[in-house]
Amino acid sequence: MTSTRSRKMTRKSQSTPKEIVTHLDSIVVGQANAKKRLAVGVTNHYKRIREMDAPSSRSNDDLADVKIEKSNMLLLGPTGCGKTFLLKSLAEKLDVPFAISDATTLTEAGYIGEDVESILLRLLNAADGDVEWAERGIVYIDEIDKIRKSSGNVSITRDVSGECVQQSLLKMVEGKVCNVPEQGGRKHPEAATIAIDTTNILFVCGGAFVGLNEKPADVTPHDLVQYGMIPEFIGRFPVIVKLEELGVKDLMAILTEPRDALLKQYRKLCRIDNVDLEFTDDAIAEIAKRALQLKTGARGLRSIVESFMADFLYESSDMEPGHYRINASVVRGTAKPSKVATIDVRRSKVKAR
Repeated sequence: MTSTRSRKMTRKSQSTPKEIVTHLDSIVVGQANAKKRLAVGVTNHYKRIREMDAPSSRSNDDLADVKIEKSNMLLLGPTGCGKTFLLKSLAEKLDVPFAISDATTLTEAGYIGEDVESILLRLLNAADGDVEWAERGIVYIDEIDKIRKSSGNVSITRDVSGECVQQSLLKMVEGKVCNVPEQGGRKHPEAATIAIDTTNILFVCGGAFVGLNEKPADVTPHDLVQYGMIPEFIGRFPVIVKLEELGVKDLMAILTEPRDALLKQYRKLCRIDNVDLEFTDDAIAEIAKRALQLKTGARGLRSIVESFMADFLYESSDMEPGHYRINASVVRGTAKPSKVATIDVRRSKVKAR
């Protein structure tokens, strides 16, 4: 029997690939090819679920007995290129439970760290405890390249952060019933568990895969095996999507164009205090260049902005209402924001200086 939330999820997930890409374009800059591949992948995934829920009743359907396999996805791209943000935005559009885990925290059972089942507990929490709804959700496992198998002799030293973890994840992503501890943490015989069927959970893994990502051609399963991923694991991720490194223009667009663009957020914070903030083009370019130099991509933009905005935000509550301009010199720390106009709060008029 389908729960109310599961029925809701099924309706929301009927978005077409074009509708999904349009949504992603409104909040995520660039990565056009990745958006299309992801949109097609998730659309096919939820088509598969709908077909399983209500098999085709068309007469004389020669494909009635064809079983559609689940297509988990693998994302390759440098740090800060938007892998996590794309998945978050996609799950938002589909209105499905979504959970993020970091592969580097996972270890083989019996070692300090998290069991792979902790991934499913996060998904269950995202579904407000509704098991059936969680079983239709999306899981994103980041830093998957960090658990490649060791090149050393693993028969002498157990590879607790590589091949063994891949084997544990393999059992989950291929579709099975997993027993998840209700309270989280390590499993033990006395602990109460919750059974979660992973058959219809879409698993997406992502990583920088340094070296492979620089290949001019498409990355193949063979390349990934050579990198240290076990063949059985890679075989469960037939959709391989490569994301591009963001350039200065991309980072400038990320700062200013999306609905919730970072600089729009800072402008709104200041406007609450009747301070109208302006970032000049050279200031925006300087922020983007710094992120590129630090190789942090979009992920590092906030810390860069915060570093030169902290003092201004500290003072903004006590400032005279007005229009303040931030240029490249402010970003470099060699100047302070300049006031270029005074705002008459009572009449909402701006007087240029």
